[in-house]
Amino acid sequence: MTISDQSIASTAFLRLRALRWIFAAAAIATIAAPGAADAAGRLPGMYDGTWNVVFATTRGNCSSGYSVPFTVIGRRVSSAGGGRVSGSVSRVGSVAVNVSVGASKASGGGRLAGNSGIGAWSGVITGDHCSGTWQATRT
Repeated sequence: MTISDQSIASTAFLRLRALRWIFAAAAIATIAAPGAADAAGRLPGMYDGTWNVVFATTRGNCSSGYSVPFTVIGRRVSSAGGGRVSGSVSRVGSVAVNVSVGASKASGGGRLAGNSGIGAWSGVITGDHCSGTWQATRT
C-alpha cells in the first residue's frame, strides 16, 4: 500500500466513523424526544383542520342537533369555539373527546376517516343523563 492509498483509506475510515456518530446522535434524539418521533410518524394533515360535530340524542331527555366545532392539530383535539374541548386522535383515526359547555359535560369516542367521522357520546346535559351518536364533517 502506498502513502496515497493509506491516506485515502484513512480519510474513508474517518468519514464512516463520523457517519456512525451522526446516526447514533439521531437515534438518541429520537428516544429523548418522543413527541418528535410521533410527529414524524404521522402523515402531515391527515386529520388536521376544523371539524363540525353534530350530536344526536338517542337516550334521555336532551335536545338533539347541537353542533360543536373541534380543531385537530396533530394528535390533539381542542375547541374551535363553543365550549371546552380536549381529546386525542390516533394515527388510524380513533378519537376520544371530552366536552364541557357551562354545567353540561359529555365524553365520546369514535373514528375519523377522510373528511367525516362517526361515534357515540354520553354525559349530563343541563342535569339530564343522556347519550347518543355524533357525526363529524371536516370544513
